[in-house]
Amino acid sequence: MKLHRIAVLGLLVLILGGCSSSAGLNPLSLLTGKSWALSSLMGGEIDPSKFTAGVPTLDFLEGGRLAGFAGCNNFSGGFSLEGTDIKLDPGAMTRKACPGGGEEEFISALNRVKNFTVAKEKLTLLDGATELMSFVPKKD
Repeated sequence: MKLHRIAVLGLLVLILGGCSSSAGLNPLSLLTGKSWALSSLMGGEIDPSKFTAGVPTLDFLEGGRLAGFAGCNNFSGGFSLEGTDIKLDPGAMTRKACPGGGEEEFISALNRVKNFTVAKEKLTLLDGATELMSFVPKKD
C-alpha cells in the first residue's frame, strides 16, 4: 500500500511538472523563428481574388521588430508583448497599387489585435475573444 502511494505521488509530480514547464514557455519564442502565412481572416477562409499578389505574411523579429507582406505591399514596423497581450504596429509600408481590397482588410485587422494564442503550429490573433485572423508557418 505504501509503495502504491509513492508511485501515485511520483506520477502526479511528473504530470504537474510537465504542465508547468509548458506553461513557462516564453511567448516571444512561440512567435519568432518562422514566417507566418495568413490562413483565415475575420473568421473566414481567405478569398484569393482579394489577394492577387499573394497571401499576407508576418515575421516577428528580434528586438520587437515586425515585418511582413500585406497582400500587395511590404511593411516594416514593431510589436510589443506582455504575456499573451500583443500590440502590432505595421509601421512603414510600400505604396504599390494592387487590385483586390484584401490588403486594407488585413491591415485594419492587424491594427485591432490585442492578444494571441499559438497551438499546434497555428497562430491566432484576437481582439479579446474575437478571432481576427490566423496564420500557419509559411512553406518555403
